[in-house]
Amino acid sequence: MTSPDLSPRPVESVAGGRRRRVLPSLLLVAAILAGGIVVTRFLTSAVDYYCNVDEVGLREGCDRDRRLRLQGTVTEGSVETDGLTTSFDIEFADVVIGVDYDGEPGGIFKECIPVVVHGYFDSSSDRFMGDRVEVKHSDEYVSVNDARLTEARESACQPSA
Repeated sequence: MTSPDLSPRPVESVAGGRRRRVLPSLLLVAAILAGGIVVTRFLTSAVDYYCNVDEVGLREGCDRDRRLRLQGTVTEGSVETDGLTTSFDIEFADVVIGVDYDGEPGGIFKECIPVVVHGYFDSSSDRFMGDRVEVKHSDEYVSVNDARLTEARESACQPSA
């Protein structure tokens, strides 16, 4: 039976062991950075302020230089489409804002109904550039925002007398 080799290891082997610990550390740092970027992007999109048309430029958070969720009623006779863009006006409390939406809003979108348009103001045209239109509200949304919806319905297109 031979005895085990108890001689010290060469210095190169110890240095190689340190290099092997660097790779997992770099992978951990990369994973933490990627997670931070994902969380930051999620939180940024989650803070789109919800504003009625009449609150733009007046209420804190409803500034024209930020992304918004804008609520109003589609103005009667304002919907126009060229196949690529749908343009319409939304109003709330006698204030009207023009909206350009890339594509067709679809669903039950039509004149005289309350909508929420997600987007931003184009500084060159002063129109709201929508990238998402919500028409039908979930039960959860209705329970939290019932007063807003009631006010929007009341200001919707009224038949001429």
